Amino acid sequence: MKTEVIAKSTDVTNPQDVEALVQNAIEIFGRVDVLINNAGLIPQSFLGDNNIDEWNQTIDVNLKGVLYGIGAVVPKMRAQKSGHIINIASIAGHQVNPGGAVYCATKFAVRALTEALRQEEVTVGSHIRTTIVSPGAIETELLNHITDQGLKQGMEDVYKDALNPNEVAKALVNAIDTDASTSINEVVIRPTRQLP
Repeated sequence: MKTEVIAKSTDVTNPQDVEALVQNAIEIFGRVDVLINNAGLIPQSFLGDNNIDEWNQTIDVNLKGVLYGIGAVVPKMRAQKSGHIINIASIAGHQVNPGGAVYCATKFAVRALTEALRQEEVTVGSHIRTTIVSPGAIETELLNHITDQGLKQGMEDVYKDALNPNEVAKALVNAIDTDASTSINEVVIRPTRQLP
């Protein structure tokens, strides 16, 4: 299988930036076959801390960024009658934890959006496939965004056995490589030793 990808610095909180990314892909390849909505922040803090700026930033990146990606590619994928949208959620989109309310809420929302999108695209007959990927702890820089030091220490304990990002990439490739008549709708992947 021949694979070509582009990577372009994009502010996912700016719908025009996301649209420009999609247009760039169309200019280079003539179409968009796969979009992976992967931007995310995890600034853990307790709701009682009233970190409104943190909440807004988390919602802007983790939720609105996904919406902007969907909005930018769905019309193009409908026109070409194919495509695959992969939205990265999190194990935190399946279970909540103290200090993670806003992050968890955004990841629950990503799962809901993706399932709603799947149903809408089936209804209109677009042949757009959707996949939700919910990873557990992965070796990333996400912990750098946690402002509460006590929560950060707790998260560092969870991340001590974190997945190598290549393992998540393999799951993505598997979902993408599945025949167009089949859709892997959700993947949950985490370190073998991760609780819960």
